[in-house]
Amino acid sequence: MGMSMPDQELSIDGVRIPRFLYGTAWKEDETQRLTEEALRQGFRGIDTANQRRHYHEAAVGEAIATSIAGGLVARDDLFLQTKFTFLPGQDHRLPYDPQAPVAVQVEQSFASSLEHLRAEVIDSYLLHGPMQRSGLIRADWEAWQAMEAIHDRGGARLLGISNVTLNQLELLCREARVRPRVVQNRCYASTGWDRSVRAFCAASGAVYQGFSLLTANAQVLSHPKLARIAQKYARTVSQVVFRFALDAGMVPLTGTTDTRHMREDLEVFGFHLDPEEVALIERIATV
Repeated sequence: MGMSMPDQELSIDGVRIPRFLYGTAWKEDETQRLTEEALRQGFRGIDTANQRRHYHEAAVGEAIATSIAGGLVARDDLFLQTKFTFLPGQDHRLPYDPQAPVAVQVEQSFASSLEHLRAEVIDSYLLHGPMQRSGLIRADWEAWQAMEAIHDRGGARLLGISNVTLNQLELLCREARVRPRVVQNRCYASTGWDRSVRAFCAASGAVYQGFSLLTANAQVLSHPKLARIAQKYARTVSQVVFRFALDAGMVPLTGTTDTRHMREDLEVFGFHLDPEEVALIERIATV
């Protein structure tokens, strides 16, 4: 397909990040099969979390091990991202002792992730979201400092945070010793695709990852202007949205369970939108 590599990955602090990630949430018993399929189709970035309620991290590890053993990929080709999830985000299947201090919970969760993923190093380790919807509390700082200790000893190459507001991100960046290099949010067209957080990331040298680009924006996907752009490039509307995400500087996630969609998603590296089309989609749902 004659794609140039720079378009397909970026580098931050010496870590190569693929420009398109496969998200493994909500796959349950299908997690291993679908993760293997995503790797077969060409995905090299895998996003998971040590949160059994929504992810099956051990099955992701199984898929990676099988793919490495089969010669499909080498560990060095992969970008593995997982998360520490606070107690309120978990169900009864906990990766840590609920009575332990937060810092210990982070260490236990991280050790469990390494075991699940059969990895020695995690490329990107995220705080799965602050404890509360606004502001940062002591538990957030305890978790972040424990993550910094993991980063210090080389356990995690990048640190980041997900499900975060601009205000929370600013607070974290102001006080953190190791600043977040990855921010992952659900991306709504109605907020200009999380414009303010994306702008902050761009200014502070962090990578913005957007998830639910399709599922959170069903109304936008049926917009006639998107249909026209898709028609012009002979692409699907989904491909146009993902290409827009890339052109707008974000790293999109897809969680598709459809092999054909996996292939189509990766084909977005084969075309570009005009700047005015990017600007139009940027504003498509904002008033």
